Amino acid sequence: MSWFVYVLECRDGSLYTGIAIDVAKRYALHIAGKGARYTRSHPPARVLVQFAYPDRSSASKAEYAIKRLAPEDKRALCAGDIGIEVIDAAIAANERTPD
Repeated sequence: MSWFVYVLECRDGSLYTGIAIDVAKRYALHIAGKGARYTRSHPPARVLVQFAYPDRSSASKAEYAIKRLAPEDKRALCAGDIGIEVIDAAIAANERTPD
């Protein structure tokens, strides 16, 4: 079963990053005010992008890496100006153990 990392644009222009198995269902929960605490006070306007990962662990690592990006870099990722391979490379670099 695939897990997805998704980025929402909120009505105030802010961005929210999360993970889910079913992005459409999770988005509906955010719209209904039953999603994350952040989206209750910053209602989402639209899903900007979603990326598939093979399991929850890798999706969580990608979510963390995306959350660490500057807002302009998140928007570049969503627009396709930065590829998801940049995120995957950052995850791989963090997983390396010292010799």
